[in-house]
Amino acid sequence: MSVKLTKGQKISLSKERPGLSRIIVGLGWDAARPQGGGFLGSLFGGGTVNDIDCDASALLLQNGKFVSKDDVVYFGNLRHKSQSVIHTGDNLTGDGEGDDEQIIIDLKSVPQQYDRIVIVVNIYAAYQRKQDFGMISNAFVRVVDSASNQEVLRYNLSDNYPGMTAMIFGEVYRYNGEWKFNAVGAGTRDGSISELAKRYT
Repeated sequence: MSVKLTKGQKISLSKERPGLSRIIVGLGWDAARPQGGGFLGSLFGGGTVNDIDCDASALLLQNGKFVSKDDVVYFGNLRHKSQSVIHTGDNLTGDGEGDDEQIIIDLKSVPQQYDRIVIVVNIYAAYQRKQDFGMISNAFVRVVDSASNQEVLRYNLSDNYPGMTAMIFGEVYRYNGEWKFNAVGAGTRDGSISELAKRYT
């Protein structure tokens, strides 16, 4: 049975699902309104939710720090060099049911020097398009056991995020030999994945 998390809640994946070795991190979102009432749209005039392109990425950290651009897995680099983290591809609109983008993590293959994998989503060209997460609804992150295709946990981001152009959805991290998940749900005003990564340097 899937565990429903709230913001800031942490859960041990290893204890919740003993033997868990490969997970699918699914992320989803919907456009909230047909015409822009978002914070950036109201600031700069206009702004539409048409074709909001949200990009999911995974940042692999060493001792909690981001040390190399090779440690970003996103639409421009679908596989980590270790092959332990794989992005399944870019969804340009967020239309449709279910996961909009997925990141597969082979927990047993993640090199020991990496202790944290941060799952983030940013709006592509948010400032140019005058779009923000105030125009997004029904955002969620979930973890699925790849072997059984059963959902282990789900975190629905219920806060309002006007003016936020990027989101830290959650973290998969290693602690005392266990893999855990932290439901972060923090909005930022970063304009790109590289700006997001700098938060961890």
